[in-house]
Amino acid sequence: MVILGAGPAGLAAAWRAARAGRSVVVLEAAPYVGGMAASFEVAGIRVDAGSHRLHPATDPRLLADLRGLLGEDLQTRPRNGRLRVAGTWVGFPLKPVELARVLPGRMLAGIGRDAITGPARKPREDTFAEVLRSGLGPTLYGALYDPYARKLWGLDGSQIDGEQARRRVTADTPWKVAAKILARARRSRVTGEGGSGQGLIFHYPRRGFGQIVDALAQAATDAGAEIRLSSPVARIVPRSGSDSSPLVGTADGTTVTGRHVFSTVPLPRLAKMADPAAPASVLAAADGLTFRAMVLVYLVHSGGRWTGFDAHYLPADGTPITRLSEPANYRISADDPADRSVICAEIPCAQGDAIHTADSATLAEIVADTLARTGLPVMHVEQVVVRRVNHVYPVYTRGYGEALSTLDSWARGIPGVTTFGRLGLFAHDNTHHALAMAYDAVAALTPAGFDHQAWAQARERFNVHVVED
Repeated sequence: MVILGAGPAGLAAAWRAARAGRSVVVLEAAPYVGGMAASFEVAGIRVDAGSHRLHPATDPRLLADLRGLLGEDLQTRPRNGRLRVAGTWVGFPLKPVELARVLPGRMLAGIGRDAITGPARKPREDTFAEVLRSGLGPTLYGALYDPYARKLWGLDGSQIDGEQARRRVTADTPWKVAAKILARARRSRVTGEGGSGQGLIFHYPRRGFGQIVDALAQAATDAGAEIRLSSPVARIVPRSGSDSSPLVGTADGTTVTGRHVFSTVPLPRLAKMADPAAPASVLAAADGLTFRAMVLVYLVHSGGRWTGFDAHYLPADGTPITRLSEPANYRISADDPADRSVICAEIPCAQGDAIHTADSATLAEIVADTLARTGLPVMHVEQVVVRRVNHVYPVYTRGYGEALSTLDSWARGIPGVTTFGRLGLFAHDNTHHALAMAYDAVAALTPAGFDHQAWAQARERFNVHVVED
């Protein structure tokens, strides 16, 4: 079998399939494994492509497998972030006493009023703005999600499909928000300082989040899989008849044949790799689906840790940055130096826009301006490293569903090809969701062929995935 893409989903599938005795070739365009889940070094410190954690909602079977690969290096850590709201900082995860003490009285009164009047509110149309405004109320929506939508996806909430709200926001009413906060507070009191349970802890490897994909790649290779890096796929040639094995052509002219192809590449790109070409309606649908890009700015700070927090969240207007994270605070590692730290600033953008093309000095100035505006400590910057990622968040523009349905139906009809993963399904997902998809995809491979019914049932389970905060 052939697997396109060596991100978490592709590598997990390669390991599972190779361990079951299948011949596996993985083709990855980048010169490294992991995609956005990879880690690398800046100034001798392991950093990630933005802020990544393994959520405690991870299926116990998956978590047990990862612990088997990583051992004690997979640490369980308390969350310790901060959220900028109403011009002030509050701890994240949220704490009821702190919110009551810090948030402006007018805002608290608005949230209370919205909670009482909530049952009378109904969305006037199926948009991100209306779904959350009717559920959370105008106060919380205006303070958090309205500016956040513009920053993260580059669109006003009224231009985004309601499905994006359903996939991205689990606590979608003030009562659910309150229940979530109180449940976390109760768990924290029971278990002691820091607490445990969903939302209060996360799992994270000692050598960065990329240690997960590195371990999966090594396990897959040890089981017999071949991983070819710097091997971008140029075309896929479906075949039918007695030999239905698809052909996969790489950019260097190499051809690989597999009885089955698992694709985790962006779904719109898959349509443009088909040979013969996909129908015009499918290509038009592919052009109608877009991904948000991101610039990652890594700042080397001298003098030890910048703050004691793992991440600072900036949903409001005033800066294009959505999050500042300090990877060394996600873990306990003797490898992290005491005299410096690295902070990662995440700036969503569109490919080719002013942020995407800005030089490192300009981006560093944006970070410095953000610190001054929000009261964060000054960074003593020794070095700036910039990375640009083009496929970060699927953008569910209004009416996207018809284009996705057209593209997905076409992809499902390609003999011997199965798409999955966040990019492969154009889905909002966590890493543990992508790993679950990989396990189910490999499980559908049987001696008699691919079990399409089992895979269809798995796809139904994926449809209820909601991004965990």
